[in-house]
Amino acid sequence: MKWSFIIQQKLKAAVLLTSIMALVVLCSFLSKNAIKHINTSFSSIYQDRLIPAVDMVYLSENLYTKRLSLEKYLLSDTDLTLAQVSQQLQKQDHAIDSLLSDVEKTFLVAEEAKNLHTFKDRVKAYTVLEARILRLSQTGQKAAGSALFNGRGAAMFQESIQCLNALTRIQSTVGRSLMKESQSESSQFNLLSSLQIGVAIVIGLVVLGLIYNSKMVNHEKQPFHLN
Repeated sequence: MKWSFIIQQKLKAAVLLTSIMALVVLCSFLSKNAIKHINTSFSSIYQDRLIPAVDMVYLSENLYTKRLSLEKYLLSDTDLTLAQVSQQLQKQDHAIDSLLSDVEKTFLVAEEAKNLHTFKDRVKAYTVLEARILRLSQTGQKAAGSALFNGRGAAMFQESIQCLNALTRIQSTVGRSLMKESQSESSQFNLLSSLQIGVAIVIGLVVLGLIYNSKMVNHEKQPFHLN
């Protein structure tokens, strides 16, 4: 009977320990996935949100620089020549193209991609308008060029800035969403870590119980051997 009891206890302990070990393995797997998701989220926040947000600041700066350069040429008494202002505008255009190329390489949600496409169209149209203003100036129609700059040019410039602002707002919204996702994953990881600690304590108690039961059985056997 005692041997039957011992075998039953060992089987129960084996089943319990096997279940606990399976739980530990599962927790480890889930923790690994949680850490992976956290790393992915933070990487995306940096690569796909923070860096493009900085690029958008530079895009805005280049657009304003173009606007001011052309305004200075058209409305001010300056020694700036047509060739010089054209060169300045081309330099800013190259910088804008490079920044847009960098932004396009990042992960974009559908709304971002749509607004970025619209922004590119606005910038392209504004660049064409600048070329038209310069041609008018080149043919001695600087007043007509100034009127176009202050009229249609001002409206198109504002449209470009509004598109850029919309992109910035989307960047902020998606970034907050990623932060919330990371916080959720972090909470899950903390929960799994606490669970693993609890499982380790249970394993320790089971081992102590087995040692105690083994001592009790050995103690009960001693009178039998003495007889």
